[in-house]
Amino acid sequence: MDKQIIELNKAEWQGTSLPFRYTADTFFDVEIKRTGDNFCVDIVEKPLDAPYVKTPHGSDILFQHWVEQPIAWGIVQDGKLLAAIETATENWSNRLIVTELWVDESLRRKGVATALMDKAIKRARDEGRRAVVLEAQSCNPGAIRFYLNYGYELIGFDTCAYQNNDVARREVRLDFGYFLN
Repeated sequence: MDKQIIELNKAEWQGTSLPFRYTADTFFDVEIKRTGDNFCVDIVEKPLDAPYVKTPHGSDILFQHWVEQPIAWGIVQDGKLLAAIETATENWSNRLIVTELWVDESLRRKGVATALMDKAIKRARDEGRRAVVLEAQSCNPGAIRFYLNYGYELIGFDTCAYQNNDVARREVRLDFGYFLN
């Protein structure tokens, strides 16, 4: 990777919208089966009937007011943001949260996401955090594969994080954790 990653100044970049965009041919289906007091959960990658196209919707914004102690890094070229990762603290659990990770389509599969994630892991280690956590949508298999390949583990899911019919919509929140120490 030949692009320089810099820390993003909050005053300059606060409110910047990240234009998330991807196309997926598969999704991770969350199947929950209940028998009496027992539950069985399967999360299985399945093909989609038609490609899912994710387009920007304006909710992925840097330095939102609810983010605690945010630090973000990115790649900026000619004043344009080409990639970013934002992290926040979760002090009560001694974890670091990756609140945003975005790479422009022109820089994907060139090591940029890995280099950005390395910044988050370094922050977590420097602060003595026990884990780094993040979420991905079940309809974003590329992101899920990246997190798993990086060393994250599935730690949970939420079937009504976005709407009450997330399973039917094939957009379930999957939570991942990277354990330190």
